Amino acid sequence: MIQNIPIVAIVGRPNVGKSTFFNVISGKRISIVEDTPGVTRDRVYADVEWCGRRFTLVDTGGIDMLSEDVLLSQMRYQAQVAIDTADVICFFTDIRAGLMHQDEEIANYLRAAKKPVLLVVNKLDYQGLEENIYEYYALGLGNPIGISSANMLGLGDLLDQIVEHLPPKTDAETDEEDQVVQVAIVGRPNVGKSSLVNKLLGQERVMVSNIPGTTRDAIDTPFVHPNGTVYNLIDTAGIRRKRAVEDGSIERYSVIRSFAAIRRCHVVLLVIDAKDGVTEQDTKIAGIARDEGKACIIVVNKWDDVEKETGTLEKYQKEVLDRLNFIAYSPVLFISALTGQRVHQVWDEIDKVYAQAGKRIPTGLLNDVLGDAQISLQPPMSGGRRLRIYYSTQQGVYPPTFLLFVNDRELMHFAYERYLENQMRKSFDFTGTPIVFLLREREKEDN
Repeated sequence: MIQNIPIVAIVGRPNVGKSTFFNVISGKRISIVEDTPGVTRDRVYADVEWCGRRFTLVDTGGIDMLSEDVLLSQMRYQAQVAIDTADVICFFTDIRAGLMHQDEEIANYLRAAKKPVLLVVNKLDYQGLEENIYEYYALGLGNPIGISSANMLGLGDLLDQIVEHLPPKTDAETDEEDQVVQVAIVGRPNVGKSSLVNKLLGQERVMVSNIPGTTRDAIDTPFVHPNGTVYNLIDTAGIRRKRAVEDGSIERYSVIRSFAAIRRCHVVLLVIDAKDGVTEQDTKIAGIARDEGKACIIVVNKWDDVEKETGTLEKYQKEVLDRLNFIAYSPVLFISALTGQRVHQVWDEIDKVYAQAGKRIPTGLLNDVLGDAQISLQPPMSGGRRLRIYYSTQQGVYPPTFLLFVNDRELMHFAYERYLENQMRKSFDFTGTPIVFLLREREKEDN
């Protein structure tokens, strides 16, 4: 998302169809839709275009103005942040439930925001409900706009109204979008992912609670660093063991969305609880990042809770890399998201591994390094035939991908491929990123 593009916030009490509307308009199933109040807890963003205008649509959790429940009060805070940053507010109500006291309280709150507010009466799913729309004039927010998100009725009229109330176009809306560094923060539940995001951003962007599973959606947060780099931080739901997640549960969709966040990112921050060490589930998450070809930084959080003596950090780092030896190319950071200890180093490491994952090697230099590697250690033989690597070229980045023209793919042994990878790392670094070799047979030979 480019800075300065108008923001449109969707707000309302729980279970009035906000997320259904968001999903229909964004064209993706981004927000979790379920008949359980309170399913959407954080702000969720999607860029939308209508009639030549681009804006960012923000879904929010249901607002309960009076509840003292910890999660509901934090949801109210998140909605308030969305309202404060919005250029236009879409206030959703449910015509099937009728005008409620909660709607009146929210309307009073929105009037104080002094922002354009569009009163949306949702769930006009069948004839006969239209006559009930007139009672919503009592909210004093202008003409109600009747829609049915589920049946996609009246959505064009609402979008027209949104565009009409947007601020004038800015240059940012017509500029080409700069490369945004996509960063996914992943890990088991309750290891401090959301706390890390908030500390990196310097604000309470996502909800923090000691209750595992507080974050259910993959939450995107665009952020412009003082150095000018544009990032998108993706806070994900904690990934539990498969047998601990029920089929069809809300959490199951959250886990799927976390996997999708890994697939669309450039850099993965794998957050590990220092008190627990590397668990079996951590190794599985790391394996997903490796299989998806993503650059990775291992972030050991809650380091302030670990009793230390001379050499504790070095010993712990060795244990982490021993357990995660298949991503041993990843840097390991020891931080405390609670106190902010070493958190500033995370930005530096993100920049470093992002640059390494996007590095391109000149073809001549690449072939010189691989040629020297074959001289130092001859390729393997099988059945009297030796592997020959004729030529190599870089095919892509994120991750660095190299095409090797060989005489027979079957002759490439895993151990030799690992050897070539190590030689590449010695010559070109590639800290934090996997390296991919693709083999193509140029011709079959008898030697």
